[in-house]
Amino acid sequence: MAHLPIADVDVSAHFDAAFLAEVSPPMLNQVLQGFPGMRLVSVEVDQPTTLVAITSVGASALHLQASLAVDAEGLISGLRFGAPPPPTTFDGVDAALRSVAPHVRLLVAAVSNGSCQPLHSIDPGTPAPLGSAFKLYVLHALAAAVASGKVSWDQPLTITAQQKSLPSGTLQNEPDGTQISVRDVAAKMISISDNTAEDMLANLVGRPAVEAALTASGMADPSRDQPFLTTRELFILRLDQWRTLADRYIAAGEADRRALLASTIDPAPLPTGPVWTTPRDIDSIEWFASAKDICGVYASLAALARQPGLSPVADVLEINDGGLELDPTEWQTTWFKGGSEPGVLTLAYLATTRTGRTYVVVALAENPSAPIDETPAELVMLSAIKGAFTLAARSAAGEALTGPGPPDAQPFEIPGA
Repeated sequence: MAHLPIADVDVSAHFDAAFLAEVSPPMLNQVLQGFPGMRLVSVEVDQPTTLVAITSVGASALHLQASLAVDAEGLISGLRFGAPPPPTTFDGVDAALRSVAPHVRLLVAAVSNGSCQPLHSIDPGTPAPLGSAFKLYVLHALAAAVASGKVSWDQPLTITAQQKSLPSGTLQNEPDGTQISVRDVAAKMISISDNTAEDMLANLVGRPAVEAALTASGMADPSRDQPFLTTRELFILRLDQWRTLADRYIAAGEADRRALLASTIDPAPLPTGPVWTTPRDIDSIEWFASAKDICGVYASLAALARQPGLSPVADVLEINDGGLELDPTEWQTTWFKGGSEPGVLTLAYLATTRTGRTYVVVALAENPSAPIDETPAELVMLSAIKGAFTLAARSAAGEALTGPGPPDAQPFEIPGA
């Protein structure tokens, strides 16, 4: 790990054939480079063919578990990096999340009939940069458009050069003129966070409809997200003539921002240069919501999904569980949307137990001065979130929970849900 990349000949000398049949040397190096500065903290299991160790990774010294197995000849046959076991107390959940970034927000809540009942939290009402988790609001606006009869799930959309954005996603690689249904575009927007898919749907329903979804889902302060940017607009502001164009936008009021979008930003070509690698304007050119707001939009989406003709809302949110892998004997469905960029990492989940109880766990991590080590940080956050879901389910069973409760334990309602 201290001398990456490892030469192909050295990889072949230390890993067995079965491992290399699944993971090539370039793939192995790519994975290992996601765990910068790894060092040994302690050895948990030391057996002739198995080693399990706790390691420290990255500038934040995140603790991860490394498991290694060897075959009969001593060649590495298995290698896995993961988070330590999920915390068993909310104190442990908090400590894990706080190790990821200097600013974290958390809400663990039960959801019923459009209401979020907080069970545990860290600063749940303060808006934070979201990354791609903002796409939940676009899905909300789309569901409202379908409910009103303005849009249908099977309606074909045409991919055009003007709507193409930068990755993540795949639709930007499709030829202009390619047609794809609204349902499939929505599935790509949520399951693989396709930016072009988001822009296509935002343009379909219109910016006012997406902004209306902020209020309809109970967002406390929608003004921070007005005008509501498409991903293409954000890339142009963050890349094209940055800082000049970005500074003009930041200094402008809402009306002037809308005018700048229409006159200068929307007609501009999509940037082709490299994307940024350090935090860039995450406090000003971004999408914002609090952990409470995200719980609100999940609760509102759950209410919409129960309406006739809106079951695809649930379908697209269930495609990708975000790596949470809750025990299927105890949990029947998991919804996920996350978001990341340098300095921002958001993981937001809604999950329902086999007994029909629904919970939301939202974790927002922010570092305005340095990028977050995304791969190890995500593993640590996943472990904390999995522990939070277990603790939430225990609370429903009447078990005592350890750790401070939320400062505001009053449920909050979602208008119209």
